[in-house]
Amino acid sequence: MDLDMQVEAGTGSEDNCFGEAKHSATLDQSNSCLDHLKENNDHLHTCLQELLESNWQMHLEFQQQLRQAPGDASP
Repeated sequence: MDLDMQVEAGTGSEDNCFGEAKHSATLDQSNSCLDHLKENNDHLHTCLQELLESNWQMHLEFQQQLRQAPGDASP
C-alpha cells in the first residue's frame, strides 16, 4: 500500500508541475495582453489630448470671430 501512495504522490507532483507551467503561461499571456492594452490606452490618451487642444483652439478662434463680427457689421 505504501508503494501505491508513492506512485500516486509522484503522479500528483507531475500534475502539479504541469499545472504550474500552465498557470505560468496563462500569467505570461495575461501580462502580454495587459501590456498591449496599456500601449493602446496611452495612444488613445495622446489622441484625445490632441483633439482637446484642437477643439480648444477652434473655440478660441470662433470666439474671436464673434467679437469681430458685430464691429464689422455696424455702419
